[in-house]
Amino acid sequence: MVNAAQSFNVSLRVNGTSTTLTVDTRVTLLDALRHELGLTGTKKGCDRGQCGACTVLLNGRRIKSCMTLAVMHDNQSVTTVEGLAQNNKLGKLQKAFIKHDAFQCGYCTAGQLMSAAGLLNELRKPTAEQIRELMSGNLCRCGAYPHIVDAILEASS
Repeated sequence: MVNAAQSFNVSLRVNGTSTTLTVDTRVTLLDALRHELGLTGTKKGCDRGQCGACTVLLNGRRIKSCMTLAVMHDNQSVTTVEGLAQNNKLGKLQKAFIKHDAFQCGYCTAGQLMSAAGLLNELRKPTAEQIRELMSGNLCRCGAYPHIVDAILEASS
């Protein structure tokens, strides 16, 4: 016998704004962000945690939002790619991605940016080797990896 779906109230602080959502207990954080809050910058890629397109920061640490349920994060803080800009001005990391052409098709860019932001929260001055290792969970089909590394190196200086 299958149990009926249950709803749950989840309080989140998303990009600095407090909000409460009523979600089905099976809804991923990714789907809650995209469908309930309209924050479509976070992408659904593989839906298996393998590509990193859905990366967001949870309490400052990077996670793959397709792999966690929204109800697990009550009273926590989420930053999406929309939250990187401050006062409608691009942040240092975003500017570095543009300067170094660290994207081509752009599909993975939000996840790359969020993973890079989390990486820079973890290591203030990473080496190129550390960046390659710590960004390995984010895939880019276009092969912009050298540009992404250069952008992160610049943003860390």
